[in-house]
Amino acid sequence: MSRLPLARALALLLPVALLGGAYASQYIGGLHPCEMCWWQRYPHIAAIPLALLAFVTKATPRTSAAFIALAAMAIAVSGGIGLFHAGVEYGWWEGLTACSTTPTGGSASDILTQIMATPITRCDVAPWSLLGISLAGYNGLLSLGGAVAILALLSKKGRHA
Repeated sequence: MSRLPLARALALLLPVALLGGAYASQYIGGLHPCEMCWWQRYPHIAAIPLALLAFVTKATPRTSAAFIALAAMAIAVSGGIGLFHAGVEYGWWEGLTACSTTPTGGSASDILTQIMATPITRCDVAPWSLLGISLAGYNGLLSLGGAVAILALLSKKGRHA
């Protein structure tokens, strides 16, 4: 029995769920993302169309498996960024850049108003945690764990087990 359908479903559902949680935290919970929070979202955003392509190409298992593997790698990249970000939040190391905002344009007065109205979100402070683990930490653990699970399902032993 093939485990390809399970790998395909996990490759789609995991980034959708994690992005959904991130956007819910932002728009419902009021937790504004910092720069590194955004960095974690981009690989998940890339994983979704890759996983969808795996569904479109499911008639050709090798092609579908290749798209699943690419989605898993994108998910793993988000997990790596998440663990790095968690380390910055916990003070284990410094981040690569300062958190920043970019004004969208207009007069000098409009730009100043935009800057003053933009919430400042520091990358080195966890705005929320559960059991001592921040959102970035959970993203790192869930993304890396999910990527490993997806790749294990794609492995030769997993496909024929």
